[in-house]
Amino acid sequence: MRLLKLEANGEFSLTNDITYPITPYAILSHTWGEDDEEVTFEDLQNGSGKTKNGYKKLQFCGQQAARDGLQYFWADTCCINKANNNELSEAINSTFRWYRKAAIFYVYLADIWIELQTNPFLKPWEAAFGNSRWFTRGWTL
Repeated sequence: MRLLKLEANGEFSLTNDITYPITPYAILSHTWGEDDEEVTFEDLQNGSGKTKNGYKKLQFCGQQAARDGLQYFWADTCCINKANNNELSEAINSTFRWYRKAAIFYVYLADIWIELQTNPFLKPWEAAFGNSRWFTRGWTL
């Protein structure tokens, strides 16, 4: 697996494949959107993911990590080369360790924003918060 780094120009770069990260990093937890809207490892390699909806999540995480003094962050959708079976297997077996070793953990709840936008009668975010799809995922930490 790899870490993402937010560069000074606002672009992202990937670290080389690492087994044990030694630099402080943030982790992004989120609900996945449509498969063709999530930024993948391949998208970052060839620069094609910037127009996908999932890119907003990466921008959020990179910018928040920078505000918190971190250069690096991890997101499951794009930091794993899923075309490499060995890497994918290692990623599945080590994900909990990556979560545990993170300096900070961010959650991106896109469905709360959507619900607030479509239902103006909701009280502030608390009304939508508990209904987020994120809470229905079985492995959510």
